[in-house]
Amino acid sequence: MANLTFDNVTKTFQDESGEIVAVEELDMEIRDGEFLVIVGPSGCGKTTSLRMIAGLETITEGDIRLDGTSIRGTGPQDRDIAMVFQSYALYPHMTVRENMSFGLKQSTDFSDEKIHDTVTEIGEMLGIPELLDRKPAELSGGQQQRVALGRAIVRDPKVFLMDEPLSNLDAKLRAEMRTELQRLQEELGTTTIYVTHDQTEAMTMSDRIAILNDGELQQIGTPLECYYEPNNQFVAGFIGEPSMNFIRCTRDGNVLSTPDFDYELSQSTADTLGSQTELTLGIRPEDVEVVRNPAEPNDVAVEVDVIEPFGKENNLHLAPKTRNADDTVVATIGARTKVEPDSTIGMRFPEEHLYLFDGEDGTAVRHPTAEQEELAPVLK
Repeated sequence: MANLTFDNVTKTFQDESGEIVAVEELDMEIRDGEFLVIVGPSGCGKTTSLRMIAGLETITEGDIRLDGTSIRGTGPQDRDIAMVFQSYALYPHMTVRENMSFGLKQSTDFSDEKIHDTVTEIGEMLGIPELLDRKPAELSGGQQQRVALGRAIVRDPKVFLMDEPLSNLDAKLRAEMRTELQRLQEELGTTTIYVTHDQTEAMTMSDRIAILNDGELQQIGTPLECYYEPNNQFVAGFIGEPSMNFIRCTRDGNVLSTPDFDYELSQSTADTLGSQTELTLGIRPEDVEVVRNPAEPNDVAVEVDVIEPFGKENNLHLAPKTRNADDTVVATIGARTKVEPDSTIGMRFPEEHLYLFDGEDGTAVRHPTAEQEELAPVLK
């Protein structure tokens, strides 16, 4: 096990249009034994960050340290790091046992007997002992992924790097492999850095999440911290499915004015906003309340534009009756709540669930108050 530190790391590339900054001044520490997931949209720098750890990309500026020792300039073979790629990258002419043994034969002086025993042990751990004498072409996608994991595990490295290893699997197998990976990492206790664009994987697998956008670190924290206390509008919109609703508004005293409705804040909330006037209101779909008849002061009459059924729940796309803005508001309700398409109902935003972001740079200026206790739940 080991801890890994990014110290003001920048990576740039050159092309015909000039310099491209892939990762910019990245500072973060991955703790000993931690499962850290790096998440973000395509092109945000997450895979480049992983490749710099592995030694497959050079660092333009800054440093990466493994257990306090710089690995900048060290060859990939000398870093005691194992990487699992998106493609399984198995040698097609070798058996599973030979694929898993290859790295040990190249990088250790283990005897053939020790290598055989090590591979057999890891095969048992991964539930593939009967596959060790097969060729990759005879295996399913999930089995090939287990072999790729096994090839990394047998080396007993200080750090595992995983670059979207589940993206080639179907949805059911991905869910199963997420659980399997968590179990393996807890059992092995190896520091693991996992890259994905799938925020569901990030939320369900990680000890902490590092969220990147345009090469810059937006936030690093536990899944619940990133969900309930996002640093900015990007993080709030990226983490969570369906995505948070955002509505641009202008504040005048206690009143937030949007293109379709006004929302009156309590005095205590208004007092926390200082002199800010340009804001973005945010609310998660599960926090939007749907009522049959809009009667409260901040209720908004809306039309049910689209209903998306998901079995246990439905997502309603609600359009304010005035329809001055193009965007709809998404509300999540229980599947047994009957709502008809094109019907008129009421939409309510409880103030305790409101997020507010700076209208210029997207910085969070207010988090909800009701969820704070949920960050450290107690089972009774």
